[in-house]
Amino acid sequence: MRSINGQQLARNLGDWQVSGGTGPAYSRLAGAIRLLVLDGRLPLETRLPSERELSAALQVSRTTVTTAYDALRRAGYAASRQGSGTWTTVPAGGTNTPWAPFGPDHTEGTGRLDLAHAAPEAPAGILHEAFTEALEQLPRHLPTSGYDLFGLPVLRSAVATRFQSRGLPTTPDQILVTAGTQHAFSLVLSVLTDPGDRVLFEHPTYPNALDAIRRAATRPVPVPLRADGWDVDALAAAVRQSAPRLAYLIPDFQNPTGLLASSAERAAMAAELTRSRTVTVIDETHVDLALDASAPAPFAQHLPPEAAVTIGGVSKSVWGGMRIGWVRGDEAIIRRLAAARASFDISSPVVEQLACTEVLRRYDEFVTHTRDELRRRRDALAAALAEHLPQWTFRLPSGGLVLWCDIGAPASSRLVSTAEQYGIRLAAGPRFGIDGAFETRLRVPYVHPPDVLRQAVPTIAAAFRAATATAVQEVDVVA
Repeated sequence: MRSINGQQLARNLGDWQVSGGTGPAYSRLAGAIRLLVLDGRLPLETRLPSERELSAALQVSRTTVTTAYDALRRAGYAASRQGSGTWTTVPAGGTNTPWAPFGPDHTEGTGRLDLAHAAPEAPAGILHEAFTEALEQLPRHLPTSGYDLFGLPVLRSAVATRFQSRGLPTTPDQILVTAGTQHAFSLVLSVLTDPGDRVLFEHPTYPNALDAIRRAATRPVPVPLRADGWDVDALAAAVRQSAPRLAYLIPDFQNPTGLLASSAERAAMAAELTRSRTVTVIDETHVDLALDASAPAPFAQHLPPEAAVTIGGVSKSVWGGMRIGWVRGDEAIIRRLAAARASFDISSPVVEQLACTEVLRRYDEFVTHTRDELRRRRDALAAALAEHLPQWTFRLPSGGLVLWCDIGAPASSRLVSTAEQYGIRLAAGPRFGIDGAFETRLRVPYVHPPDVLRQAVPTIAAAFRAATATAVQEVDVVA
């Protein structure tokens, strides 16, 4: 079981006298801890500091902490056992919503607008040109079998060149072409972990990555993010306590928070992971979607070659329909991945690989178009939310595809259910975490044109008002 010490919890609580609501001090403290659990910043089954330790860290009486812990236990947000201390939990049947697969559905012709998935449309003109060029090159490949476990040499070379241009020396032998980034991560998990191994990840994180971690029968180790970045101390503590086999990080416009790890954060996290000999998977899905700030040097620069595995692709920066991704790693790891791939995938489609090669040749043209359009959409969504839902709060990201909104109440799962009746599909906060966390959060992508977003937000606001009006009043944490 993971644990948190008094100083760490005090730092996470911040101004708990305000955030915990009204009433006596113990009530406000219990309310603030409860919010940390619901928001995912305090993972479930985390051992809380002793009453004496927390009272010293907060400079309050021990009676205040004791009474707060009692209130949390009565409300179902804490449990304890003689000799084992007190740890976080959630009420049975409460916010612990069941996990479900997270993938786009078919909304065309249904009248529903999909705001659950961050998948922009293709830049039709220039992408059509890339596929036209691919078809012209196809005859040269027809005399072959069309199978290549590693990917076409021309594409592997183009991907390696892209890494080189970002300051990360890379050879084609360090690249494996995959059917998208999700395929890449699943393949890495199958090769580098065994059932029961621990996998560390940011909390919240990408739902399909959680899917892959569960499917591999590995044990998830969540590390909460701060509102403004990565908590290196929390990561270091999680590494010491759990000894993870693998770490999965999204340092570039993190999904769903949009956070961008600074060079200092990257170096500090890499140092902790290197010290523990943890192989780190760096997900660069959004690295090229910088709208206001460019991403620092690649995270892999801070790691030993044998401990750095970078995954990426063109699904978000160009088009998801291409289904082309890649893995960059040590040559020995790439060979292991290719050998494992042979049992279930064999090769990526030739035409798509040729088209992706052409895309990378003209990549700046593609990405410039995408960035300009996403910037307009992000600003339109932010302005509409500020006008129609001013009680929601969010941090405007400097890149990526989504806003991570704090909606307060009602629970986001209730809002999602209500919004379906209004013709809009949303993604509830718990989809981005484990154990029912993030019920106060909602991820809203800005992948649709500005006019569509401006029309959608008043409808979301109406659904929010309806959900608020019909929500069952949650029992107060001290009731």
